[in-house]
Parts: sequence; C-alpha cells; structure tokens
Amino acid sequence: MGNARLQSIHVHPVKASRSLSLREAVVEPWGLAGDRRWMLIDDGGKVVTQRRQPRIALAAAELLPGGGVRLSAPGREPLAVPVPRAGATVVAQLFRDKVEVIPAEDEAAHAWCSDFLEEDVRLVHLDDPATRRPVDPEYALPGETVTFADGFPLLLTTTASLDALNTLIARGEHADEGPLPMNRFRPNVVVSGTEPWDEDGWSRVTVGEVAFRVAKPCGRCVVTTTDQFTADRGREPLHSLGLHRRSDGKLVFGQNLVPEGRGTIRVGDPVRISG
Repeated sequence: MGNARLQSIHVHPVKASRSLSLREAVVEPWGLAGDRRWMLIDDGGKVVTQRRQPRIALAAAELLPGGGVRLSAPGREPLAVPVPRAGATVVAQLFRDKVEVIPAEDEAAHAWCSDFLEEDVRLVHLDDPATRRPVDPEYALPGETVTFADGFPLLLTTTASLDALNTLIARGEHADEGPLPMNRFRPNVVVSGTEPWDEDGWSRVTVGEVAFRVAKPCGRCVVTTTDQFTADRGREPLHSLGLHRRSDGKLVFGQNLVPEGRGTIRVGDPVRISG
C-alpha cells in the first residue's frame, strides 16, 4: 500500500447536483467543507434527489465565500444564493431522518430550481451540522454527525476497483454501456495505487495527516445508472454489481468514512491503510 495516493477530491454543494472537483479540502467532523450543506425538498418536505429527478445531475453549484452557492444549468441564467440568516427552521424528511433546515431567503432560488426541474421544490440549507443530524448509531460514536450526505460524512472509492468493475461490465450483456466514469459513484475521495477491492478489508485510512474510520461498505442505488452529463439511465453498474458485489443484501461499491480529526487533505497526499 506504499504507493496509495489521493487522486481526486469532490464535493457536492447541493445534494444530488453535479460534483465539484477540488485540489484541496478542509475536513470537518461531519465531512468535507462545503459538501452537501444544501438540498432540495418537495412541497411535502421530502428530499429530492437523482433517484426521482435524474435531471438534477445537469445542475451545478459553485461554492461562494461564506457558504453560499452559485447555481447554473443548461439554458438558465446562473443565480447566486447566499446562506440564509439564522431564523425559523422547517423540518425536512431526508430518507429515514427528520432534519431541521432553513429555507433560502430569496424566493428566486426556489423558483429557479422549480422551473429547472418542472416540479415545486425548495432549496434549503443546513445551518448547524454539529447538532442537526447524527450518524447511524450502529456505526457511529456518540456525538458524530453528518450533513445531507446519504448517511456518512465521506465516501471513498478506488481507481483499481473501478477498473475491475469496468472489466466485469465489458464481459457482460450490457458491455455497450461501459466503461463507466467514477462520477457515477459520487465519491468525496478517490484513491489510486491499490489493488482491486482492497478497500473491503480496510478499517482505518489516513490521508495526509487526517485519519478516518471506515464505517461500512456503500450500498448503491439507481443513481449509479444515471449518466451525470446527460441524465440518461441504463442498466449498469447495478447489473454487474448484482452479479459480483453483493453484501448483506446490498450492491456495494466504495466505503463510507467518518473523520477522526480535522485538517486539510490535498490531491497527491499519501494514503496509509490499516486493516
């Protein structure tokens, strides 16, 4: 594992929107700074993601100073949305969790997102990631929290495992859909210099000087079948994962991480592994 390196870093300022690649990122207890602090909810308060609205993949969000975002999408004028001032919260349903959030103050933000998705949605912000949403207690220590990520502060994938998966896809009945790019899996950190599926046996990862606990494998959903550049859907990688990568009833690719400290990680940092 001496050659393992951090190949790339990605954040998703608005949950389910296009990923943003960074050269370095600050690690906070609940994830990378700027990652998934915003999300969309429907008129019933439920989260809206690519599971239901694959078109969100076409929308991008650039991080602005202070935590705001600049929204952009094909055919639409960009819109800057500042962090809302502290005020009354509303309750959003994020899968099994109920989370207190603050809606964007500018009605133009809600209109921009609603018009793009052709659905009545609202853009909301997570004001206090230290208290609002605990990590699944089955895998967490007391006090550990997460932003609007699916369940854990960070997601790690490896280039070797993607290469191995693409080999499986090439040999299967949907070979014409491959090879798939890493953005299908929406990771935060991508590691190179390992062997395929090595991450299955990891218990701790140190990137540069920041250590992370490996919580559990990441179960994958229909979002991975969504082309992040066109929003079209296919059968892969779920078909091949279903044949070759099942664990506890889930189709798995990548590992969920929980930070054990704060710091800054940078592309090219050495990655040290504990089994």
